[in-house]
Amino acid sequence: MEKNPITREGLEKLKRELVHLKKVERPKNIRAIEEARAHGDLSENAEYHAAKEKQAFLGGRINELKSVIGKSEVIDVNEGPTDLVVFGRTVLLYNLQTDEEVSYQLLGPYESAPEQGKISVTSPLGQALIGKSEGDEIKARAPGGVQEYEILEIS
Repeated sequence: MEKNPITREGLEKLKRELVHLKKVERPKNIRAIEEARAHGDLSENAEYHAAKEKQAFLGGRINELKSVIGKSEVIDVNEGPTDLVVFGRTVLLYNLQTDEEVSYQLLGPYESAPEQGKISVTSPLGQALIGKSEGDEIKARAPGGVQEYEILEIS
């Protein structure tokens, strides 16, 4: 079974979401289905059909979270080499085409939030960065084409 790297905080967040879905959202959905059933004819009852769709979504998300949590491997971001790009490190990059600096923290796929400066180690850029050092130049395939970066700083 392949393990997914994750921070302790990321794993705790997933566990909190799972508990919330099981203890709050699912019971609320069950009540919504019961109320919709009480309105009579189910074939034309939009509230019933919406509640059933949400029930399917909740069940799928609960199963997904159970699977992700079961496959997660907590990695301490403070361990490992400080002079190489590894899981948990924040990397300051210089985009050679746009002359812009960007900073990303490399995390697991379930913690990725590029708009917040968090990218997955499994993303094309994340894969290109792993194992590199300050001063190295890398190329990564992006939706807009191949991007070239220089690693300015690892923290």
